[in-house]
Amino acid sequence: MKFTYAILYVDDVEATLKFYERAFGLKRRLLADEKNYGELKTGDTRLAFAANSFVRKLIPVDFAVGGLGAAVPPFELGIVADGVVAAFRQALEAGASEVKPPEQKPWGQVVGYVRDLNGYLVEICSEMP
Repeated sequence: MKFTYAILYVDDVEATLKFYERAFGLKRRLLADEKNYGELKTGDTRLAFAANSFVRKLIPVDFAVGGLGAAVPPFELGIVADGVVAAFRQALEAGASEVKPPEQKPWGQVVGYVRDLNGYLVEICSEMP
């Protein structure tokens, strides 16, 4: 087995794809004609988004709806950047909400945190030394 993609549930898939393109420079892989599912090109493992309304029809399970007013879900997305401070600034300019500005960690990595337009936590960091 291999891990191939993660799907985050959002209200607006197209707006989320546009945000990740602007905020992190990621490229769109696809957006379904119905605009209820989309993926970004992120290497071997894809980051995908599905509309809350679409998922509710497919899976008979209750799930928490996110958003900036809700608590941060118990996970984070990691985006590795060559210039963490510039990438952090770019994310804020694209509409991300600042959580913690970039700082040098004792293990040598530079790490900052933002929330995306859906309230998901995104770590912007340098490569591990």
